[in-house]
Amino acid sequence: MADVVQYRLERMINELDDLEQRMIFTRREIAEIVKQRRKFEYRLKRPSPLKEDYLAYIEYETQLDSLRGLRKKSVMRELQKQGLKTNKKMKKSVSDFAGVRRIVDIYRLAVMRFKGDIELWFRYLEFCRERRHGRMKKVLAQVIRFHPKVPGVWIYAAAWEFDHNLNVEAARAIMQSGLRVCPTSEDLWIEYLRMELTFLNKLKARKVALGENVGILAHDQISADEKQWRDENKDLYMPLNEEGEHNEGSDIESEKSRKKIDKFQEQGFSILRTIYSGAVEALPSSFSMRKKFLEILDATDLVNSEEMHKEILSDIKRDFSTQPEYWDWLARLEYNPATTQEISEENMHTQVEKAVQVYEEAVELLPSAIMFNQYAKFFMGVTALLKGENKPSGLASQSASYISHLLRVYEKAETMGCIDEDLACQHISFYLQLGRLDEARKLAEKLCRENFSSSAQLCLLRVSVEVRHLTRDSISPSKAELLSIFELLKDALTRVSTSEAESLWLMALKIFANQKHYFEKLVEISVKSLAKDGGPENGFSLSSAIVNFVLQKDGVRHARDVYKRFLALPHPGLAIYRTCIELESNLASNGDKDSLVNARKLYESALKNYDQNLHLWRDYYCMETKMGTSETASAVYWRARKILKDSSALVTQDL
Repeated sequence: MADVVQYRLERMINELDDLEQRMIFTRREIAEIVKQRRKFEYRLKRPSPLKEDYLAYIEYETQLDSLRGLRKKSVMRELQKQGLKTNKKMKKSVSDFAGVRRIVDIYRLAVMRFKGDIELWFRYLEFCRERRHGRMKKVLAQVIRFHPKVPGVWIYAAAWEFDHNLNVEAARAIMQSGLRVCPTSEDLWIEYLRMELTFLNKLKARKVALGENVGILAHDQISADEKQWRDENKDLYMPLNEEGEHNEGSDIESEKSRKKIDKFQEQGFSILRTIYSGAVEALPSSFSMRKKFLEILDATDLVNSEEMHKEILSDIKRDFSTQPEYWDWLARLEYNPATTQEISEENMHTQVEKAVQVYEEAVELLPSAIMFNQYAKFFMGVTALLKGENKPSGLASQSASYISHLLRVYEKAETMGCIDEDLACQHISFYLQLGRLDEARKLAEKLCRENFSSSAQLCLLRVSVEVRHLTRDSISPSKAELLSIFELLKDALTRVSTSEAESLWLMALKIFANQKHYFEKLVEISVKSLAKDGGPENGFSLSSAIVNFVLQKDGVRHARDVYKRFLALPHPGLAIYRTCIELESNLASNGDKDSLVNARKLYESALKNYDQNLHLWRDYYCMETKMGTSETASAVYWRARKILKDSSALVTQDL
């Protein structure tokens, strides 16, 4: 390995001598450069070099080459101040090319080592493109060979041929090869179409600039007034030949020119139709691709574009009329609330009405919760414009009708049995936004009682509505009101599993934190729920939340009593063990010896059920090394090695 590194360093002698002779770097700086390069070369020659080793070497050489360029400009300015000629002194030499050549060589070694890293390949390509290196074509061939199933590789190669080499035939061949290998890539089809239309526009612009085929391409530069004056005074013009100029023949010729079809528009239409047919055949179920084709068609000036537009819309309706996404897209073609275009009141109302007609047809043909959800979101977007600073003037007079229409959409979804949990929550929340608290309360009670009795999200919303209703007149609720809220929460918490009712439990604990009688009842309910469902290993832990509430409210003694009740359950879960251990460890770090004993008991109890948990052993060992003795720490260490069967299991960064 040392011989290889020494050989590579010796190959840099000419470059380093040149840098010294040109006074770009001093001898001391060159020695430091050699030292750094030797370090990087050894890192690359070890048995298993990392990707970061190559990238660090590349970053160093890139910065060094940038510094060399700046130093060279500085030396040239100094020589010019001295009145010396700089052409011969600073003409390009070996040091000007060695840096880029070395970076390319490092990239070559890196991609050969990590052939599957597509990001590294693209970094290599970008470097060659920026430096206009001649290896670019060879690198493109290599990356295509190693990653033929990556559409971005084909697109990048075609773009380079098209933009840099100006070789349209090669770019077209690359895209077609990519489509044969990746026929199901939407991006390839779309970029192929963009490339063909871009080339066509370039040809058309070139024809216009050269004045070729003026009758078809060039606009008439004569104004309408000048043309009328010439027609009225055509007798004043003197013919250039003896026979005179026949105006009738000229008129016939201009009429023929007007009737000619733009060949480029016709060719562009043919290209779009051909690519569209191939894309649909390869990806018949891709709705997003059809939308992109339609956007490209609308953005280009092609002959028979209206006919093609209708054809694409007809195909989309035929293939995707059973999908809610299609109807939502079709309605938003008429009017999209997300757009901020200024529009008159009349046009605004007309466009919204057309979109409503599409949605109404959709919910009749495809009655589903998803369809009604998208219908409601459309009107939510329309009504949201009313609250914006730049709201269109056309919405002001129609706000009441839009709000009432949105409420009818929610009611219709409920009537047709197409309401889901999300839609129900939207309906209640919209009533709250309008300030209609009583109606929101009645609706929440009805939905929780009939359709969504086991929905934690809806129960939480209902409780929040009830709390807002009860505290509307007074800040603190009465005993009767607290009892009604507790009964409501109790009913919801017994029907919903603890894993789904996290926010519901937190709300209940927060409301009744200072109500001892109700809080104890909540603890009883939680014990029954956890006995049935068991405690979680990670994430939200109901028992941990209750212990923390009790710790803050009543102190350590009561918290210990509560967590002992939870730990006595059949499956308390690892999360409650961690909470209790953290509690006792914090107290032990303040010098409480009883807490250290309790923490050890908790670790031992947890390890009986989770003896293969590496993090648990590691935390136990760290606690013993910090607060225990060397004997207790060694005992934990050897037990962990024996049970985990891993000699390096407890090795941490601190050890």
